[in-house]
Amino acid sequence: MQLRDTISPLLAALALLAPWTATPVLAQSEAGTQPEPVELFLGHEPDEYQVTTFGPEQIDSPARAWKAARVLPVSGPPIEDGVVLTRDSKIVAVGRAAEIAIPAGFEVVDLGDAWCVPGLVDLHCHIASASSDINDTVFQANPEMRTLDLVTMDHPNLRLALAGGVTTVMYIPGSGGNVGGFGTLTKTWGRNPNEALLRFPGCVKIAQGNNPTRRAGDLGATHIGMNANLRFALERGRDYHLAWEAWEQGKGPKPERNHGLEYMRGLFRYEYPVCSHSQYFQVSGVTLSMLRDEFDLWLVIVHGTFDAFRHVDGAVARGVPICNGPRQYWVDPEDGRFWGIAEAWRSGGDVGWFDPQQGLGDDAIGINTDSPVVAQEELSLQAAMAVRLGLPERVALRGITINPARFVRIAHRVGSIEVGKDADLAFFSGDPLDPRSHVAATVVNGHLAYRRDHRHPRF
Repeated sequence: MQLRDTISPLLAALALLAPWTATPVLAQSEAGTQPEPVELFLGHEPDEYQVTTFGPEQIDSPARAWKAARVLPVSGPPIEDGVVLTRDSKIVAVGRAAEIAIPAGFEVVDLGDAWCVPGLVDLHCHIASASSDINDTVFQANPEMRTLDLVTMDHPNLRLALAGGVTTVMYIPGSGGNVGGFGTLTKTWGRNPNEALLRFPGCVKIAQGNNPTRRAGDLGATHIGMNANLRFALERGRDYHLAWEAWEQGKGPKPERNHGLEYMRGLFRYEYPVCSHSQYFQVSGVTLSMLRDEFDLWLVIVHGTFDAFRHVDGAVARGVPICNGPRQYWVDPEDGRFWGIAEAWRSGGDVGWFDPQQGLGDDAIGINTDSPVVAQEELSLQAAMAVRLGLPERVALRGITINPARFVRIAHRVGSIEVGKDADLAFFSGDPLDPRSHVAATVVNGHLAYRRDHRHPRF
């Protein structure tokens, strides 16, 4: 072992723990070159978003006027001395307090010096059930499994998520098998799971790399075996879908119903994406070539860590967005170079082995926790770490709000503060990307889901 192998991780930890010399201030724009936007492959055009949302569009909630010193809508410039009006789970007005008339009957909730941002969105979560996860290692491929039946609002980790301003998660199976099952898009608060539901299926969870290979026993215990097993599972799902398509079009016999493959049909109709746990250069390369090129699936990479960013050209060419996490940095064992992974995906830059033409850009980068690998309530901290490692602040905020919402086609409901969207708001004591800030209050569907108790603060 060389000396740098020991020193590099220590330097990494010290760099991340070093205090900010000044409080960051999110501005409408920042200096520096912004990469050209990448055309993402999201299955359908935006005007078809509604067809994939199965949760309740509107629920009852009090009429309230939420005041804050600064509102960051994400969809537009910051609003100083702002107010957000909400009623029946929706945002009905947003703007400067001096310019928005508060209607009679609206309760005013003044958060003082707080900063108001959209409720945070995380596409890699394992903590929405009492057991936290499902046993996805029965077989290497388990397309018949789903998380929907396990979602509960009475979960201590979800309460902590609210204390971190996280209001929407993709609750997915674990990463022990190649196909773990189908995930659920859910809010982190609701009076019941149905009220919290955004969409089911939210995605299918596919994992490649070290997790399945080291946990699968004799079946698929190598990368080659894992890839062959995954290809076989996807071929079964595709053939089942095509057989039903042929019958429905009068071009073939009626297939025998296979309930274990039913959700795979929606996958091949682009009703929901693959959320792929892919990391390392070799693994992400197979993910891009197999899932996008070979099977033409709607793909979102929800891991993308270590040196996977060296495939940035491949992700750009295929329109595949990246939600990076749970690790925000990588230390190259060859030369000790310290990489901010999210920024490497965004800008491309000099990734060492080749010179990419461009990075993914501002609109194709998300950040997640893989909770409980990183605690769900620390999503904003992950974004702060990415900023510390080079990601522009405007992109980091988008990466935990509107970007992941767009990746899974729920941006008409969440991810920004706009009239008509769900009333999901997070109030921070200061800049949400300053780790010294804490969440003062969290609002989900217009309800006050969390209020910081100054006598017993969690953070």
